[in-house]
Amino acid sequence: MRLTVIGCGYLGAVHAAAMASIGHEVVGIDVDPRKIEALSRGEAPFFEPDLEELLAAGVESGRLTFTTDMAAAAGSAVHFVAVGTPQQQGGYAADLTYVNGAVDSLLPYLRPGDIVAGKSTVPVGTAAELAPRIEATGAILVWNPEFLREGWAVKDTIEPDRLVVGVGASTGSATGSGSATGSGSATGSGAPTDSGQATDPAQVLREVYHPAVAAGTPFIVTDWATAELVKVAANAFLATKISFINAMAEIAEVTGADVTQLADAIGHDARIGRRFLGAGIGFGGGCLPKDIRAFSARAEELGRGESVAFLREVDAINLRRRDRAVDLVLQAFDGSVFEKRVAVLGAAFKPFSDDIRDSPALDVAVRLRGLGADVIVTDPAAIENARRLHPQLTYIEDRDDAIRDADAVILVTEWDEYRRELDPEHASSLTTGRIVVDGRNGLDAAAWRAAGWTYYGMGRP
Repeated sequence: MRLTVIGCGYLGAVHAAAMASIGHEVVGIDVDPRKIEALSRGEAPFFEPDLEELLAAGVESGRLTFTTDMAAAAGSAVHFVAVGTPQQQGGYAADLTYVNGAVDSLLPYLRPGDIVAGKSTVPVGTAAELAPRIEATGAILVWNPEFLREGWAVKDTIEPDRLVVGVGASTGSATGSGSATGSGSATGSGAPTDSGQATDPAQVLREVYHPAVAAGTPFIVTDWATAELVKVAANAFLATKISFINAMAEIAEVTGADVTQLADAIGHDARIGRRFLGAGIGFGGGCLPKDIRAFSARAEELGRGESVAFLREVDAINLRRRDRAVDLVLQAFDGSVFEKRVAVLGAAFKPFSDDIRDSPALDVAVRLRGLGADVIVTDPAAIENARRLHPQLTYIEDRDDAIRDADAVILVTEWDEYRRELDPEHASSLTTGRIVVDGRNGLDAAAWRAAGWTYYGMGRP
């Protein structure tokens, strides 16, 4: 099938490469010529495991091409809209400028029966607002949210844990969820194609994702609003779970309890589960923070702000944990880090990524420098991005060189080379001080203490 992916940022580039890898002919379109030039050479403009290999294979095969010309979308059966929806300047709501711009630019190239599949994370109600423009061309709008984890995005695209397709009332009412083998399809006939035959958009999306469908991935067909809500509700739930355990860490810190043991104990309950119960300095990145804020803003617009009012506290708890990490470093130095050399392990908001958007790690580093510390930041992938945003910090790529002569070390991004591979005895041979602040509770506290370090954890005695 011939597919278009509009927007070749993190989501779009991964989606385009993954779709080409399963046999489709894909054209990626973006307004940034430098990004398009890199992608056309098979080079990923950001770090994501396995992506560059997928890009190179797709470009070499001829199935994957990139351009700045929207006219290249003509003739595709499905057009995926994968542009960003950043937080508005001066507010919490999502900025839909790029979504509207992408749709408006695409309209002249749509044919009756074409499918426009929204993948961007948008406020509920967005599809209904876009639909009149799209349907006036005879094309069909569906919403097909993404559920990618940075660091695992290629796998999550090719082998998703579920597929969701929201269809409009004019396309047919959804029959509910079903397996990928047939149930859950839309009951309506869809728009007529040039040949006069009706298009079933759910069936077309099943064909797009044929390997996952054949593997039995749950395929859920629903309405536009539900599909839009699935994405933001999932992110809101994950953010809430993280902030819940961090709230428990705040209680643990004043009672002497150990939040890691608490998380293990409650995580054995199948209704709760252990994942996303890692207390630490909290979440960041380009999704969870802005998505829960946009969800809150949209609920206010709908007159139901009280329904998600708890998300304001989820956000507040998350930001407080960054304060706590800084406070622990100050506590270790009796209240002042002036001219103390602090090695910050991590810059990306999470491992296996070079994404520094709303990174708790960088936030902590900047705050420590503002308090007078000599801050050295290291990261396996994110140094160049971090340097562009915060040139005032000192960056050293090599981990051992970064911690050399440090008075304290703080773990803020749980890369394996810090969490698993940094031996406390080896670290002792390099540093001046023996203070370690574990902002992710990823280190073996007993081992570090046995090696002579003063260990500070998040919600741990």
